[in-house]
Amino acid sequence: MTASYRRDNDVAVITIENPPVNGLSYAVRRDIAAGLHRAEADPEVRAIVLRGNDRGFSGGADIREFGRPEAQIQPNVWSLIDAVERSKKPVIAAIHSICMGGGFELALGCHYRVVAPGCAVAFPEITLGILPGAGGTQRLPRVLDVESALNLILSGKSILSEAMFTIAGQKVFDRLTGSAQSLEAEAIEFARRVADERAPGTHPRIRDLECSYPNHEGFFQFVRNMSAPASKNLVAPAMCIDAVEAATMLPFDAGLAVERKLFMQLLETSQFRALRHAFLAERTAARIPDIPSSTPVRKIERVSVIGGGLMGSGIATCFLNAGMPVTLLETGQESLSRATETIRRGYESQLKKRRIKPADLDRRMNLLRPTLQYDDLAGSDLVIEAVFESMPVKEAVFRKLDAVVKRGAILASNTSTMDLNAIAAFTSRPQDVVGLHFFSPAPVMKLLEVVRAEATAPDVLATALALARRIRKTPVVSRVADGFIGNRLIEEFGRQAGFLLEEGASPQQVDAAIVSFGMAMGPFAVGDLAGNDIGWAIRRRREIDRPEMVYSKVGDRLYEMGRHGQKSGAGWYDYAPGDRTPRPSAAVAAMLDEHRRSIGIVPREISDTEIVERLIYALVNEGARAVEDGTAARASDVDIVYLTGYGFPAWRGGPMHYANEVGLYNVADAMRRLQASARVDPGFWQPAPLLERLIAENRNFV
Repeated sequence: MTASYRRDNDVAVITIENPPVNGLSYAVRRDIAAGLHRAEADPEVRAIVLRGNDRGFSGGADIREFGRPEAQIQPNVWSLIDAVERSKKPVIAAIHSICMGGGFELALGCHYRVVAPGCAVAFPEITLGILPGAGGTQRLPRVLDVESALNLILSGKSILSEAMFTIAGQKVFDRLTGSAQSLEAEAIEFARRVADERAPGTHPRIRDLECSYPNHEGFFQFVRNMSAPASKNLVAPAMCIDAVEAATMLPFDAGLAVERKLFMQLLETSQFRALRHAFLAERTAARIPDIPSSTPVRKIERVSVIGGGLMGSGIATCFLNAGMPVTLLETGQESLSRATETIRRGYESQLKKRRIKPADLDRRMNLLRPTLQYDDLAGSDLVIEAVFESMPVKEAVFRKLDAVVKRGAILASNTSTMDLNAIAAFTSRPQDVVGLHFFSPAPVMKLLEVVRAEATAPDVLATALALARRIRKTPVVSRVADGFIGNRLIEEFGRQAGFLLEEGASPQQVDAAIVSFGMAMGPFAVGDLAGNDIGWAIRRRREIDRPEMVYSKVGDRLYEMGRHGQKSGAGWYDYAPGDRTPRPSAAVAAMLDEHRRSIGIVPREISDTEIVERLIYALVNEGARAVEDGTAARASDVDIVYLTGYGFPAWRGGPMHYANEVGLYNVADAMRRLQASARVDPGFWQPAPLLERLIAENRNFV
């Protein structure tokens, strides 16, 4: 059932029942419309209450239908709202928990709105590269001041029902109930009252309200100017502004026509396709084909973290933020005190920015238990190792944990590159070992690579996925591989960046080209931020582990110059004391010139297009290999790793989706050109077998 119908004497109650968020799929729309017709035809019914089940009112349209024929099947969302609005009998929206997107538009189409406390209201469409397309941009400015309405639409953020009531002159809601539990009873009582007060067919409609703004041309131009820097490369924000401006200038139906035209245009953009892909891919990533959703999870109440460095203290903070007690182990009192102070400073910084309250700081710090004793970890349900990337060090840690920690606890490693199967073998319970690879800074970055070793038990993996959501991370499962998913691909990205320097590009040109593409930072700015000594250490390990891997030597020469990045005041760029602004370095330019001469390279002019192709298609080719060999379960998982952990632009959908948009044939053709012109390692540019197979079958990455 998608929408149920019942009568409470003279009031019809239509309940949306489409878990998990009561999305307005075709079946839901059909059943709501049927309920409306039934109520209107029943002479005993004087009013209609439209509500959602226990999950909330409605999370909006079914995103899977967007841009597809199902969205247009009658009743579509436009005709459903029109039917609600035209009802002679008053329709009262009874709203609780969530009321978003198309659900909010449906509520605004009702004659009255009764809302429970704590209800989150939003138009999140802009995060999908579209705008509220079922009257939201036309109705909201009529029941809320134009500035507040525009801010709500442009931000995509939710506002609580109580906060909405504090906005002067708001007509979004007619009544705030005492509680969510009393919502239905109060809505029915309200429905009877308005049915008594007004004759059928005379109930208020938002479309009939005036909407204007003094000096609207100046105001909307100001908004466009202010939003342009923040919405660089995005098309939806400007169209949202256009649609709201139309509400202030045109009659309702004309404004509605403008809104719908803009909405349909946005549905045809690559940005919408990319953002919808990202939205669905994030939800798909947590589904593991061979592990049913009914798999039981282990109870995690006490967490311990080993290692209080930047990563360890950040991981501890993630769990403290979720209200979970954390025991933090270090080897010495000085390092333990430093770790505790790092966590406290992080919270003090948030306090200054008013992101938390003093009580939050005290509560979270009181959940932290610093210790120097492994025995204090004995009762932990989960222990996460975040120590130095050295196999002997990790072996010592896991052998100690195996001896000390209770049976049934999960033992996790935050390793970013090392063999988790080997780590698990250091214990007598490899089934309880899993990788939890956080990204730095851990409290900020959404991505959590959940690494599945050969022996990892299904319930351990299911628990890790559930725990990730509990601490507000986006989990992606990876099989054991060197670098797992993210670092495996980024190594190829970095290798190509180094070759580009040898051939004639400058660090600033490479970084500028890839930032212009949409990446948050370029590879050389990232190297300076993370520390160029880390890359140097990885290359030294590669000489032993994978001697066939070929690297540019420019990174080694930079390391030998002592230019380790921001922490040393110089890296690929120069940095002034106390200033992290990267500045082109004459010393690096001279080093590059000398290096090219030493290996007999005459520098050539390299286009930004070539830079982007080499860096992004390196991700695509290695991503295809990762899917082929099972490191990643699906191509969309690769996209989520790069969208949530590596600064890939959301509006491009991730490297694999971007390849789909370019066309896999075109991508493979470009790879062959790169292979033919490659100075070193041309074999890397041989298109991955999966890529070739998809082209032959006329299919895309999924």
